[in-house]
Amino acid sequence: MSIPAELRYTSDHEWVREDDDGNVVIGITDHAQTALGDLVFVELPEIDTELAPGDACAVVESVKAASDVYAPLAGKVVEINSALEDSPERVNDDPYGDGWLYRLRPEDPKQLEDLLTADDYERLLVDSEEE
Repeated sequence: MSIPAELRYTSDHEWVREDDDGNVVIGITDHAQTALGDLVFVELPEIDTELAPGDACAVVESVKAASDVYAPLAGKVVEINSALEDSPERVNDDPYGDGWLYRLRPEDPKQLEDLLTADDYERLLVDSEEE
């Protein structure tokens, strides 16, 4: 399982990457897509939607289950990965690349510092497996 060190993570298994323009790209982790299995449908947020941390803003659906995706930061949706409408399996194939879900303009970029580091996220996964 891949946990790229340059990303930030949430306990709900979303990842966040800061872009050079100050916006952030958000997707679900390799762990999450593996647990869900083959994705058959992705519902993305509307562009210009204002989100608060913890808002359910997208849905990923597999043959096994549907799962909400939560906003890791407050901000405005500025772009969605519309390629997922026809090819939701991109999330399974490349969760940290072509399988990204949406881009957000953060209300406060400092909120990124409150998210989990790769090491923190890995510990969370290990701890949850031990329970």
